[in-house]
Amino acid sequence: MTTHLPAADPETDPRVRAVFEDIRRSRNTDFINNIWRWLAVDPALLERTWAEVKAVMGTPSSIDPLTKEMIYIAVSVANGCGYCVHSHTAAARAKGMSGEQYGELLAIIGLAGKTNQLATALQIPVDAAFDAAAPRP
Repeated sequence: MTTHLPAADPETDPRVRAVFEDIRRSRNTDFINNIWRWLAVDPALLERTWAEVKAVMGTPSSIDPLTKEMIYIAVSVANGCGYCVHSHTAAARAKGMSGEQYGELLAIIGLAGKTNQLATALQIPVDAAFDAAAPRP
């Protein structure tokens, strides 16, 4: 049996209410995802997490929004977070991810998982040309 913490009521804490209002404004929606409701059991955690998500995922950068969502899906699969797989797949679709792109993403995730496990099991040493820690000219 799974036990869940109760979702926070934004009306009980002005800090939570402020974050929820910012989420609604930033995303142009009235919908508040469950992750924010559950994080709101600790208003400081909610504020920090929303600020980081807004900065990384919501701020224009050299990585386009769809690619950010697809990366988030891949990491969520690797970490086994079903909630994040679902929510970021929905976000990627809303940002234009096609069925073909989704299939290709899943193929890449599956291949990376397989080759990662094989490299780990075989204890393959890193090629000097690939060593990210090696000094570069």
